[in-house]
Amino acid sequence: MQTITLSSSKKHELIDITSKVEETVKNSKVREGICFVYVPHATAALTINENADQNIQTDIIKAINKIVPEHDDYSHDEVDNNAAAHIKSTIIGVSKAIPVSNGKLQLGTWQNIFFTEWDGPRNNRKVLIDILKK
Repeated sequence: MQTITLSSSKKHELIDITSKVEETVKNSKVREGICFVYVPHATAALTINENADQNIQTDIIKAINKIVPEHDDYSHDEVDNNAAAHIKSTIIGVSKAIPVSNGKLQLGTWQNIFFTEWDGPRNNRKVLIDILKK
């Protein structure tokens, strides 16, 4: 298992981690299998989405914030004021499984892997990557 460590610079942010995951797959020398990507944080998540137009990242954040508004009388806000981040992480999900074929991630033409930050800015965010051989 490999670990990527990253920092976010905004409260809500999508960070493209595709090249780091691809590098991990390449270094694993696995030709056929599954790449598991997991975020061990309760206020962050992972998504796979468009890589060509950065506006989609802004649109995703805008839409998720409409679905789960900040400080909407959540009980957990009384504890550490980040209940919305926990809910967003739950909705989006903290893991992805991506097929590996011929030593490469089988992402679509317009797809990249994004770490989604919902409680930033934060340092030392982790992404765990494990590649299982078929």
